[in-house]
Amino acid sequence: MSKISVYIIAYNEVEKVTATIESARWADEIVLVDSWSSDGTPELATSLGARVVQVDFKGFGDLRNQAIAACSHEWIFSLDADERCTDEVATEIRRLVSDQNSADVYRVPRRNFFMGRWIKHSGWYPNYRQPQLFRKGRMSYDQKAVHEGYLLNTSKPVGHLKNAIWQFPFKNMSEVMHKANRYSTLGAQRIAQQRLSMGSALSHGIWAFVKHYLFKLGFMDGWAGFVIALQSFEGTFYRYVKAVEIQKGAQWQAPGQINK
Repeated sequence: MSKISVYIIAYNEVEKVTATIESARWADEIVLVDSWSSDGTPELATSLGARVVQVDFKGFGDLRNQAIAACSHEWIFSLDADERCTDEVATEIRRLVSDQNSADVYRVPRRNFFMGRWIKHSGWYPNYRQPQLFRKGRMSYDQKAVHEGYLLNTSKPVGHLKNAIWQFPFKNMSEVMHKANRYSTLGAQRIAQQRLSMGSALSHGIWAFVKHYLFKLGFMDGWAGFVIALQSFEGTFYRYVKAVEIQKGAQWQAPGQINK
């Protein structure tokens, strides 16, 4: 049977990483890809049997490519520190990698738990991200700093797992705001060359809210759906405002001397 490497992306995730590693113990290798965490994450992962690889953070696309390079086996399964592999997914993966007729790359559905409930709408289910199961050499990532895309090196179509992993994206509202701030900063560089204004920042933010709350039926997820839509508004709005800030440069800086 083909062997499987699981790589886990983590940075200062000491409260979450134990459960993630425990959920991947069925694999032949667990590689924790860390970017110099200061909270004990790498030490904890090592004590749990994972092999820790330190990678300077240059964006998520580069980080994931470095993670692929660190994996030893033919098949690779990607987990983030806030994700958990279920027994059903582990069984399905083992079956797929032993099948000579399997695809080379698979997307994996995710069930998200947020604000005390499983989210069924809001664009959060099945909530596929980049393919998470693939043969080594059949997929890589582009170099985008955030919301990185993927590049295929296979003629086979992308497959889809039937069973879902679990994701616990935010522990509390502080994490919601922290992620919106971090991701908006990384994403601002991507759009800084576009023609932008504060008006366009507001319109993109409003559209992000409407898309998640109305068109993706976020209102059916109660207050959690409202918070998800609001977080999407904030992340989008601040991404565009930060890009405008980059464009304005010195115009937004305090003057050297204030005229009295």
